[in-house]
Amino acid sequence: MPNDVRGAVVERVSALPNGPLDVTWLAVETPRLPLGRIRLHWQPASPAGWDVTAHLGLATTEVHLASWPAAPDDWPRLVRPTIHEVLGLCAALAVATAALDLSNRLAQV
Repeated sequence: MPNDVRGAVVERVSALPNGPLDVTWLAVETPRLPLGRIRLHWQPASPAGWDVTAHLGLATTEVHLASWPAAPDDWPRLVRPTIHEVLGLCAALAVATAALDLSNRLAQV
């Protein structure tokens, strides 16, 4: 990873088992992740592989989502299922929250 970033934000995850992870670099000065977004960070592991971590943005903080110590060079394939499932869950929760908010507003009319 470049020196001036603190990780990569996952933009899209392919539903295909061998599909790609689309990411954009997250600048060091970025205060925190937006709600429901995932940040990946990776660095070389000794003696081989990569230490990969994922953080999830919540309403008021970021939480550690998962770690893959000494992951092989094809680590995106390893982390893709977890990232895909968590992003799907976040999307479902966003829809449920919006529906609940709408229901509450309609009940006040």
